[in-house]
Amino acid sequence: MASSIHCSVSLPSSLPKLSNFNFNFNTTNNKFFSFNPSSNSIKCSASSFSCFSSTSLDETAMSIENLRSFINLNIGKWNGSFYQFDAGGNLLQRVSTKLSVSSYGEDELMSLIQSLYIKQPSSNTSVSGDDGDAEWAEYKIKETNMFTVDKYQQIGFFPSEKAFALRYQTAGMLETVLRQGVLGEDDIGEESPRNLKLPSRRPSLVCENCLYSLQRDMRARAFHILEPKGTVDMLIIFLEERSEGSPPLLDSAGDAENRITPFLGKWKGRSVTNRSGVYGSTISEADTVVLHEMDDNGQLIQDVTCTSDGTNVTTNVHWTGAISDNLVTFDGGYQMILLPGGMYMGCPCDVAKSVAQSKSFHLEFCWLETPDKRQRLVRTYDVEGLAVSSTYFLETKV
Repeated sequence: MASSIHCSVSLPSSLPKLSNFNFNFNTTNNKFFSFNPSSNSIKCSASSFSCFSSTSLDETAMSIENLRSFINLNIGKWNGSFYQFDAGGNLLQRVSTKLSVSSYGEDELMSLIQSLYIKQPSSNTSVSGDDGDAEWAEYKIKETNMFTVDKYQQIGFFPSEKAFALRYQTAGMLETVLRQGVLGEDDIGEESPRNLKLPSRRPSLVCENCLYSLQRDMRARAFHILEPKGTVDMLIIFLEERSEGSPPLLDSAGDAENRITPFLGKWKGRSVTNRSGVYGSTISEADTVVLHEMDDNGQLIQDVTCTSDGTNVTTNVHWTGAISDNLVTFDGGYQMILLPGGMYMGCPCDVAKSVAQSKSFHLEFCWLETPDKRQRLVRTYDVEGLAVSSTYFLETKV
């Protein structure tokens, strides 16, 4: 008999400082499910999108092989565009970027090294738009190796699907890459773009979700940046292609219409949930069906059904969301921020409320690259802000 899951995002106040995490992960201390035999229902404090079961974790996966696959996936010269959005999905700035990625070392000593080059504003650009002499500022990104990827970044990696999620413990990534390079220390200096909103000086959480194109050697890296009180400070997209020439751009042609329109309809697909860490063992797989439709009151109705492999447990989640410009706010305090290019990013309206009531929470990135196929990556966190699992979805419109 199918059981149903009732999920809620809860409500209270202050968020503890997330910069002093204990990185010891113990699955027995993270209670995601409680079962009520009398009602035959499962209460779930984790993401309803994750659709994972409490299957024991298999840690026999070759962590070195996973790290090698992750490094090989990233190596190359990436030509890209950096997009910065506010919490309402409004574009603040676009800047051209280049990313050079290489590696050194073998086995446990393998390391990924990255240099980000950011195109600097220039007053010498010709009328024709030729900026061949534009200056590019270089910024070194902290190395990724066996230690950092497992303990600090808490990688969620899907080698076959070419998707990964990284969690950043501190604002170091922002300080090195964003503030100095794109944002500058303020918005009035001549050596940095003007009129840019600075992120919080001490963001509480920075999460990167990366999805690779199904059609070409291109990827989208999405960053949720939450300020210390637990609300969205800003959203960032890097759209990058491993090629020379002009950088790829987000298609904003559909912005004349409501950004929700491409997502409406019925989506069927599969999900894979992996535990966090370089071992990346699979927790569960499931069949998924997602229905997005508008009701007579102009609200978004979302129905999610997941049927887990092996157990045949079916979970059903029904949400109603109010739409305002580029923001969908669901009952229970979850929001979907609509972006151009067939993308959206999801997160709680206030992570502090989830943490204060000992509720886990999730951050989501969706990329609808073609009208009938989309990918989603969901990152689930426990009440201490530790990333405990990641779920990858590939879905087709039917």
